[in-house]
Amino acid sequence: MTLRSELVLGGAALALAAGALGYGLARWSQMDAPPSTTETGRKILYWYDPMVPSQHFDKPGKSPFMDMALVPKYAGEGEDQPGMAIDPARTQSLGLRVAEVRMGSLSSSITATGTIDFNERDVAIVQARAAGFVTQVYGHAPGDMIAAGAPLAAILVPEWAGAQAEYLAVRRIGDAALTRAARQRLTLLGMPAGTIASVNRTGRAQTVVTVSTPVGGTIKALGVRAGMTVAAGQTLAEVNGFGSVWLNAAVPENVAGKVRLGQAASATLAAYPGERFTGRIAAILPSVAADSRTLTVRIELANHGGRLHPGMFASVDLGGSDHQALLVPSEAVIRTGTRTLVMLALPGGRYQPAEVRTGVEAGEQTEILAGLAHGEKVVASGQFLLDSEASLSGVKARPIAAASASAPTAQPLGAYTTRGRIDSIAADRITFSHEPVPALQWPAMTMTFHLASPGQAHGFKIGDQARFSFDQTAQGPTIRTMAREARR
Repeated sequence: MTLRSELVLGGAALALAAGALGYGLARWSQMDAPPSTTETGRKILYWYDPMVPSQHFDKPGKSPFMDMALVPKYAGEGEDQPGMAIDPARTQSLGLRVAEVRMGSLSSSITATGTIDFNERDVAIVQARAAGFVTQVYGHAPGDMIAAGAPLAAILVPEWAGAQAEYLAVRRIGDAALTRAARQRLTLLGMPAGTIASVNRTGRAQTVVTVSTPVGGTIKALGVRAGMTVAAGQTLAEVNGFGSVWLNAAVPENVAGKVRLGQAASATLAAYPGERFTGRIAAILPSVAADSRTLTVRIELANHGGRLHPGMFASVDLGGSDHQALLVPSEAVIRTGTRTLVMLALPGGRYQPAEVRTGVEAGEQTEILAGLAHGEKVVASGQFLLDSEASLSGVKARPIAAASASAPTAQPLGAYTTRGRIDSIAADRITFSHEPVPALQWPAMTMTFHLASPGQAHGFKIGDQARFSFDQTAQGPTIRTMAREARR
């Protein structure tokens, strides 16, 4: 190799080394350089994939997780405001609809379905009072409707003949004590009072007795036939009264806690359109049906004219008075399985999930027991998309305890005052039948208030008249002060 060739090769090697060194220095300076700024002067902290917001990158480019560009995260973005911001144009395309949290009247009635059944408390068991032979039956069969006192069978009782003859002989002697003893023996042998009276009146033995039903109704079982032998105490028939029936209503498990013994109920049947049958809850059965998750509530209905027949299907309304409650549209509630959320619509086009505790649902409205305050706004349509985006962006839900502090307009303690009669008192709540509250446009009604402290109702009792003040909180109307008043 010539000297000239060696010089050319050495120069090339030096050039390559210089280029590599320059690239390394440039790369090192890029790695150590602070995040860049945009033309508007906003400092970029890092880039991230909106679908994987926890992973940060130091420069723009394509996401390694999704086929999309990385998004810059600016300094101070969202740090001073809760929730997340959504572009107004995007909210319009999502079709978001916002509803205000408000106080309103909520019906506490429960609707259920049920079937008519026999009243098993109105059952008569007809038995033979003495051993004998069936000499006659009266053509009845199971399922027949019979009146009270209707004959079922005639029974010949041979052993009565000797006892009755003895009684008649003692009576002729005229000894009052012996006569009473002989008559007592007839009773102990199972002889009906009517048969004894007939023997005493006619002076002849009566060995055939007619067995009749003590109640009217339907024959559920009949075990007597002509010519058969019966023993003392043998069941001849079972008769179910038909003056009243049971309506067994299947109440869903989630509202079963609101039914009470003696509660009024009404039913409608397809057989009698436009007619309503009323009664009261006579029993609440102890077990829940595993397949339907319903509790059986037994309602006793009068059966005038025998119009209600076992097996008939009925729609049942378990009546309850309306009460005031904090309400949101039911479609605004998001149930995840572990908690219940709503999506708050905050000022400035921001949105934040909030935990809530719900109560009764009726008429497409859901009662909010805790987590929201009167006047706040929630998303009633499109909230599931916002909730998904909030989860991806790492936006935390507002806890229930923070709801009161976020109320848009805080009312002073005891902002509303009225008077009423105490209907019930519990550990943390009290029910008043109170006068109107003009400031809230409430009419006179019966409703339940929360107590600000457990001992607030100490010394008060049901029936007391009281003047009280309350305010609206995330938990609902809460009593602040109470003072007993003389009855008017």
